[in-house]
Amino acid sequence: MDKEQIYKLLTKEIDPELIKKDEPMCKHTSFKIGGNADIFITTKTKTQLDNILKTLKKYEAPLTILGNGTNLLVKDRGIRGITLKIDLDEIEIQKSNNTAIVKLGAGVKNAFLAQVLLAQEIAGFEFAAGIPGTIGGAVYMNAGAYGAEMKDIVKEVTYLDISNLQEIKEHTISNKECQFDYRHSTFNQKNVIITKVTIELPYGKKENIKQKMDENAKARKEKQPVQMPSAGSTFRRGTDFITAKLIDECGLKGYQIGGAQVSNVHAGFIVNAKSATAQDVINLIEYVQKTVLQKCGKQIELEVKIIGE
Repeated sequence: MDKEQIYKLLTKEIDPELIKKDEPMCKHTSFKIGGNADIFITTKTKTQLDNILKTLKKYEAPLTILGNGTNLLVKDRGIRGITLKIDLDEIEIQKSNNTAIVKLGAGVKNAFLAQVLLAQEIAGFEFAAGIPGTIGGAVYMNAGAYGAEMKDIVKEVTYLDISNLQEIKEHTISNKECQFDYRHSTFNQKNVIITKVTIELPYGKKENIKQKMDENAKARKEKQPVQMPSAGSTFRRGTDFITAKLIDECGLKGYQIGGAQVSNVHAGFIVNAKSATAQDVINLIEYVQKTVLQKCGKQIELEVKIIGE
């Protein structure tokens, strides 16, 4: 069954406004790069998601799950099959005497959540205010900044196991079961959709929370290329070395292939300097890795996820 047939059948069972055909992925990634997704579906509620997955059981088509596209490079030929964007954005705050329990849809944007918590005088999320993307994506990769990580605040995570679309199972697991590590969680090895995240946070004074958020934002603006399209930090930190420092020492700051460039601001970032293609970025990644290995004897690993073809 080709994409035209699947598209026609899907629009009969799913709200057509949620479905797009041949959707440019450059519209849905922070890199502003990527070919077309054959079929692109956005889900706003858990009910919609359940209905979409029920419908997808009928079709043998590859399924790609997408959050906010902020730690992602989509290849130039795009994504075959069905791409499903999780945009669940509900927020529920339960306050007790000592802490606040915040229940979140996986599609809630980190920046938006930070402002909601600020207004409620709930602290502990300041570190994530400037992390691009959604709460689901942040949990998936155990995102962190300024000495804190998601593992420090997550209470439990609910996800759907979609390894078998004919028998989808929902699970809720604790912080410990998430197996958080540096830019890692148990979800990295599973075919899942994170649907809900519960975090636990302390209270704080509004002025103190805002001050910390402002300080973090200033530091990020000074030290990271926030004005240029990128997927965040391109390379993972080494176990015994700082990757960006090695790249800088190799003289690669500002090095460019096509429209892709090693940032002049932070050598750990590859940016879309001028109409870069995904292949430009991939070629530059490989060049940086090869150069650092030759000159420093260190193998540097990707933090950015590459998908598509």
